[in-house]
Amino acid sequence: MIRRRTLISALPLALAAPHVLAQAVPQPPSRRPSLGSVLDGVRGLEPLKVVLVSREGEMLAERAFNGHSINASTNIKSASKSIISAMVGIAIDKGLLQGPDQKITPILESELPRDPDPRLRDVTIGNLLSMQAGLARMSGPNYGRWVSSRNWVRFALSEPFDGEPGGAMLYSTASTHLLSAILTRVGRKSTLALAREWFAPVEGFRIGSWEQDPQGIYLGGNQMAMTAASLLAFGEVYRNGGRAKDGTRIVSADWIRQSWTLRTNSRFSGDGYGYGWFLRTIGGEEVKFGWGYGGQMLYIVPSLGLTVVMTSDENSPSARTGYRDDLHGLLAQIIGAVRSA
Repeated sequence: MIRRRTLISALPLALAAPHVLAQAVPQPPSRRPSLGSVLDGVRGLEPLKVVLVSREGEMLAERAFNGHSINASTNIKSASKSIISAMVGIAIDKGLLQGPDQKITPILESELPRDPDPRLRDVTIGNLLSMQAGLARMSGPNYGRWVSSRNWVRFALSEPFDGEPGGAMLYSTASTHLLSAILTRVGRKSTLALAREWFAPVEGFRIGSWEQDPQGIYLGGNQMAMTAASLLAFGEVYRNGGRAKDGTRIVSADWIRQSWTLRTNSRFSGDGYGYGWFLRTIGGEEVKFGWGYGGQMLYIVPSLGLTVVMTSDENSPSARTGYRDDLHGLLAQIIGAVRSA
């Protein structure tokens, strides 16, 4: 169980009611707390490790909490799905993949079951990116069974469908793992080697340890270690329209637009979802964010040129406890403070 102190006494009022956090009523500029005071007030969030706030490439705040080091690596969990999405976009830009409408079975032909469901032939790259493949969910209660199998790719393609390709969102780490397998096939290198090559011009970007499946394919969408600064460096590429700080093009602006286009909605939170990114209004602004179990957050607020990273204890849930909503509320407070600065 997550241990959190009573937030009402520790945080500003807008952070004390998780159900209204993301839509908090904007305060007059004279009444908004400064960014420093906002961060001073979050010590009651016990799972919180690090918060970084950057605007237009300038670091506004770097804070570590609850005895954690600001430079320590964290398992960013499903926030890594946004990185896999970026890599798919780069592969398309490089001509290694045709585009989101490309069918996946010709690439993964050798891993198909003997008598495949006919719907497998309809599944596209875009379906995997938007969690609309219809394949059986391999997150939640099925995750352990999946990662205990001898071949994660084959297992994901063999299980009975839970929906229809292009249908409702079925959040599943297996979908992004299939993308990692596809990238490995078309790139003829491991996903980690491709990431190191493709993001080499991005100052500060580094992936640490990263789990592999029994065939050596890096786990697409989970178990990736990064520092908060490295995750921020990745987010800055998207905030900067697909370019590194030195102007080098990393991913096309068109792919960012496609990734941030609403494709479906989460049945759990109601948030919009694009290609590996959640979409939500927070603090009166349109926000694009990656979210990992435990509260690993990468927020981008394009209208303010804002990139915010929050890392947390990766061993505790964040959705059903309300902690994720606390982090959304903290972002709302940060947005208010940045607006009034």
